[in-house]
Amino acid sequence: MNDITFYQRFETDILAGRKTITIRDKSESHFKAGDILRVGRFEDNQYFCTIEVLSVSPITLDELTDQQAKQENMGLVELRELIKVIYPNESLFYVIKFNLA
Repeated sequence: MNDITFYQRFETDILAGRKTITIRDKSESHFKAGDILRVGRFEDNQYFCTIEVLSVSPITLDELTDQQAKQENMGLVELRELIKVIYPNESLFYVIKFNLA
């Protein structure tokens, strides 16, 4: 059983260390620094790595920065649009910073 999933398109970036944060809604805000999580692909829940949570902090779309977009391995406009598609009715999010464990 995996603790967290990512869309398959992010797997390579995570494994290469190019994606070091994820932005989630309240349902995944319970993680805390030091947690070790099994990571699976959203599409098939296939395990592909283990990560260590470094921090979890609340954020709104307007507060997102270019640096955070870079940590997601995308541009800021692209990141904001993606979040709106995934979480259309949310306004508060959580930045989960992680490293490969």
